[in-house]
Amino acid sequence: MFKGKKVLVAGGTGLIGIPLVEMLLAEGASVRVSSLDDPSRCPPGAAFVPTNLTVLENCKQVCQGMDYVFNLLGVKGSPMMGKMQPGTFFFNTVSLSINLLEAARSSGCGGYLFTSSIAVYAPAEVFYEDTVWNTFPSDNDKFPGWAKRAGELQVMAYQQEYQDLNLAIVRPANVYGLYDNFDLKNAMVIPSLIKRAVDGENPFTVWGDGLIERDFVHARDVAKGMILAAAQPSVDGVVEAINLGSGVGVSIKDLVETVISNLDQRPELVWDTSKPTGDRKRILDITKARAIGYEPTISLEEGIKEVMDWYRENQGRIGQRYDIFNR
Repeated sequence: MFKGKKVLVAGGTGLIGIPLVEMLLAEGASVRVSSLDDPSRCPPGAAFVPTNLTVLENCKQVCQGMDYVFNLLGVKGSPMMGKMQPGTFFFNTVSLSINLLEAARSSGCGGYLFTSSIAVYAPAEVFYEDTVWNTFPSDNDKFPGWAKRAGELQVMAYQQEYQDLNLAIVRPANVYGLYDNFDLKNAMVIPSLIKRAVDGENPFTVWGDGLIERDFVHARDVAKGMILAAAQPSVDGVVEAINLGSGVGVSIKDLVETVISNLDQRPELVWDTSKPTGDRKRILDITKARAIGYEPTISLEEGIKEVMDWYRENQGRIGQRYDIFNR
């Protein structure tokens, strides 16, 4: 689909963006990457444009001449940061969404993919795409969830009004992989566990009892799913969101054991049940994704080992990502 096309990947220096850019380049696309990360994170072969994309005029400049825009922009931070700095989460998430789609439309781009989030869902054991607008986001994800819902509403509104735009929405699960955020102040669960384990924390303390379940998916699997979703035409002016996850629940206890199994020495494990743990179970139904050819292929065991090996070799590169909470 993208061979010979000019493609903008906004956020193409991030966790999902890097493998997505690499896949697009392999297809024969001409790729432009825009973000505020260090230029060294841009995959070789792509053109890097450092830009603050919360500003509409900046978005219009990077969208000029593009055939397709992938919006992978967002505020990368833990649920705790969403509660501590909800204004930062909300303003930047909404600004990055609203401005880029309007810029893509006004610049004559043919298509646009919006990366939403598992945070848009209300508490449930399994998340189905069509249930979102009947409910409210979990209190644990209130502000990030509503901010991403605003971006989804904009896509839906534009699809109805601008029929020449081909739009897509994807909702990734808990994504992990290389080039993640390993800052313990706002890292997600997998990079946080990996950093602490590799750095030799002992005793190794984990919040909760380890029984909550999450849907973890590797960034390369999500990138493949995005390309498949982008290739789907909208039908009768309707754009349907697509879940991109593993479709399988993994307990935090099993996740911790997987991380520890990749250490030379096993630390003492301590479960701190006095700490909050979030919703008991959050799994994505991926039936719609499978219908368009998506199938996650990287097992958690394989993925965790890969990330831990990468972290050991690349700790000096960890600070090269832009962190909105430590500007």
